[in-house]
Amino acid sequence: MTSDTSRSSATRTDLDDAFLGQVTAAVRTAGDLLLERFTAQARATSTEEIVSAIYANDDAVLDLLKAPLLSARPGAKWAEDELAGGALPLGEWWIVDPAEGNINHVQGMPDWAVTATLVRDNEPVLTVVHLPLTGDTYTAVAGRGAQLNGAPLHVSAKTDLRAALTGTGQARPGEDEETFRRIGASVTQLLIHGLVVRVSVPATLQLIHVAAGRTDAFWQFSDVRSGLVAGALLVAEAGGTVTDIDGNPWNLAAPDFLAAAPGIHAAISTVLSPLA
Repeated sequence: MTSDTSRSSATRTDLDDAFLGQVTAAVRTAGDLLLERFTAQARATSTEEIVSAIYANDDAVLDLLKAPLLSARPGAKWAEDELAGGALPLGEWWIVDPAEGNINHVQGMPDWAVTATLVRDNEPVLTVVHLPLTGDTYTAVAGRGAQLNGAPLHVSAKTDLRAALTGTGQARPGEDEETFRRIGASVTQLLIHGLVVRVSVPATLQLIHVAAGRTDAFWQFSDVRSGLVAGALLVAEAGGTVTDIDGNPWNLAAPDFLAAAPGIHAAISTVLSPLA
C-alpha cells in the first residue's frame, strides 16, 4: 500500500459521498454514546475492573454501530475480533473499533476514538475516525484523498530522519517477550537516529498525526487489523508511504507495519529492518 492514488484498483465509484456520509453519521452517533460514558477520572483499580469496563464500552457502542454499518453495505461481512490479525477471506469486510484507545477512555485520558473501515479484498478502501472529545472526524476513500473535517490532509515534507518526530506503541496486552524486546530496541534506535520518539497507544491516534503531517512516522511490531487499517488508508491517501518494516507493500498478512512521510521512509526502514 502506497500513496499512488492513480492506480485503477483504487477507483471505487461505488464509494460515493452519500455512502461516506452514512458511515460518518453512524460513527459520530456511536461516538456520542462513548462520550456520554466518559469521565476524566480513572474508574477502575484492578485488572478485572479495567477489563470489565473495556468490554462494557465495546458492547454498548457496538449495539449502536453494527446494525447501521451492515445496513449501509449489504453483503459486507463483520470482522468480530478487534484484536485479531492476518488476512481475511476475499470480499468486503467491516473492521471496526468501537473504542479505539479503550484503556485511555477507562483511565480518564483523552486519546480515544471510534473507527470504522471498509476493507475490500484485504485493502482498506474507506475509513472514518471520529474523536468525540474534540468533534474532529478524519475520513479517507481510496483514490480520493484523506480529510480532516472536510479539509485535505498532507503528510510531512521532511527528508532528514534526524529532524523527525516518530512513534510506536504496544498493539495488544500480553504480547510475547520477543515483541516487547523489539519495541524497546526500536525505540532506542530511533532515539539515536531521529529527533523525538513517542511511545503511546492506540495506533490510530498516532497515525492520524502522521496523515496530518504533525508527526513523521509510526511503526508497530504487530498485525492487529483494527489498529492499523484506518490509519494505513489515511496516511496513504495523505501522500505517505505504508509498508512493512522491510519496505515491502503493506497488506493485512504483513507481520509488522511502517507508515511514514516519503522523504524519511527509506531511512527509517533501514534503521528498523534489522529488528524485524
